[in-house]
Amino acid sequence: MFIPLADEFQNQALPLRFTFPFYYDLHPLAAHAAQCLQAQLVTTDYGHDFGLDRTERRGAIGKMFGVLVVQDGNGQLGYLAAFSGKLGNSNDHLGFVPPVFDLLEAQGFFRREEIEINELTLAIEKLESATELNTLNESLQNLEKYWEDKLAEVLQNNKRAKALRAELRATYIGNEQGFLERSEELAKQSMHESRLLKEYKKTASSELDKLKLKIKKAKQEIDELRLQRATHSADLQRRIFERYTFLNAKGEAKNVLELFAGSPPAGAGECAAPKLLQYAFLHQLKPICMAEFWWGMSPDSEVRIHGHFYPACKSKCEPILGHMLQGLDVDPNPITAIHPAKELEVIYEDEWIVAINKSPEYLSVPGKNPQPNCLEDLKKRFPNADGPLLVHRLDMSTSGIMLAAKTKLMHQRLQRQFVLRKVQKAYIAILDGNLHQKEGEIKLPLRVDLDDRPRQLVCFEHGSFAHTTYRVLSSEKGQTRILLHPKTGRTHQLRVHAAHHQGLNCPIKGDDLYGKKADRLYLHATQLGFYHPEHNTWMELRCEPEF
Repeated sequence: MFIPLADEFQNQALPLRFTFPFYYDLHPLAAHAAQCLQAQLVTTDYGHDFGLDRTERRGAIGKMFGVLVVQDGNGQLGYLAAFSGKLGNSNDHLGFVPPVFDLLEAQGFFRREEIEINELTLAIEKLESATELNTLNESLQNLEKYWEDKLAEVLQNNKRAKALRAELRATYIGNEQGFLERSEELAKQSMHESRLLKEYKKTASSELDKLKLKIKKAKQEIDELRLQRATHSADLQRRIFERYTFLNAKGEAKNVLELFAGSPPAGAGECAAPKLLQYAFLHQLKPICMAEFWWGMSPDSEVRIHGHFYPACKSKCEPILGHMLQGLDVDPNPITAIHPAKELEVIYEDEWIVAINKSPEYLSVPGKNPQPNCLEDLKKRFPNADGPLLVHRLDMSTSGIMLAAKTKLMHQRLQRQFVLRKVQKAYIAILDGNLHQKEGEIKLPLRVDLDDRPRQLVCFEHGSFAHTTYRVLSSEKGQTRILLHPKTGRTHQLRVHAAHHQGLNCPIKGDDLYGKKADRLYLHATQLGFYHPEHNTWMELRCEPEF
């Protein structure tokens, strides 16, 4: 599995620390290893349709690959390669490290027990489709319909009889003796109808209960098999997780059940990064740097660009890699690194409101880790403000206009305008790529990626409506300057609408989540229109970007 690097790379300067896998700059050694693997992917058939040579998406899907540059005991540099999940419905491909635990091993317990679970499923399906059970279910439906109609008929007859008795009683007005002679007869008639209805209901209940009991007995075996299958599946899942055991640089081993606080997510341990590090530790290879890239067509819901490099996913990999990286000198997390405080740039201020130009890579509000942020900067500048100050937020990477209110009442009035979508917002962005259409709109519903927060997914089933209009300002040198108008305010809305293949299919320059990392995210809130919360006059604030 160890593939030596070319001679010209053997003496190249090594990184001071190992790659922080959740946010990294691509090291030249990792870039070279990735190029070697990509050349192999172009020329080798792995029985997987990446969708690179066609435009339709049916059946085609890309895959995440990873490379780990390592050093052997003799000081020689080489790399290991891995793919996430399976490739061509197989775990075994020449040149790729094996999985931490091979579910597909022909003689393994998973194969054997999978056959047993499938046999239980077939037995359940056979019983569910049995003629006897189907006949009983049909008989129950027919009997329920019969008694429903019968009781409705009896109720209707009783209602008519009651009305006739009322009419008859009316004919005896003024004839008290005649009414007394007939009243006993009418009362008996009413009681008879009531008894008859109760008997019908009792007979209906008895007949339906007998048939339901027959069906329950017929289903009892199915229920027992279902319980047996569920117990078997849960036990199998537990045994699988116990065998996903990961080493770290100290030689310590922990399985998936020990690494996750709750139930581990499906596919935990199947990503490329854990596979690569596990193989390196097992074979005494020193990890130097790593990278992961997407190869092939993007999924419909996600933004994945062919050939682009991506960080490790958090929900599946963070607990595992947090353990596996112990004992390695790893790059610090740049997201938690302390950023220097910046002076507030006020672009508008009066007695009631203030607007600032937020710097890129600067927090709007306090995060999990202590960092300078706009809200605390505003509190220091306006210590007598009695409201929450900030009316809205911008992503940390986005620059531009943010609005604050100096009193609680002004804050409430402004926030109501945002809720009712009365505020007009405009952003300038630079896209990586050229757009053929000069203006248009994008309507792609969004929801958070539960497996990889804070990334967002396009989801037509559970996503929130998101609407953006756009107009191209200029295009040159493979880049497009564009004006974006978000009609809704979803998280990462402009970033996803720009990058997604059903949107503009051109990620914003410097987008480290949905495109390629650069010196900054080239997205700037350039215009904000709203009604002044005190005197209700329309205002438009403008702030040009630095790019």
